[in-house]
Amino acid sequence: MGWHYSKSIKVGPFRINLSRHGVSHSFGGRRLHVTTTPDGRRHLSLRLPGGFHVGKSFGRRRYRHY
Repeated sequence: MGWHYSKSIKVGPFRINLSRHGVSHSFGGRRLHVTTTPDGRRHLSLRLPGGFHVGKSFGRRRYRHY
């Protein structure tokens, strides 16, 4: 059985997201926002009227080397 944890802290237009995978951050408003994931990818999300949602990811995963 897996476990999950997430905490979000809002600082002005920025949002800092804490999870068991690491720290990510988001910028933007309700219609358009950009998120940087803990592994270095960026995700652009656009919400349009009528319930439409368009998203696009950029970049590659950065793997941790131990």
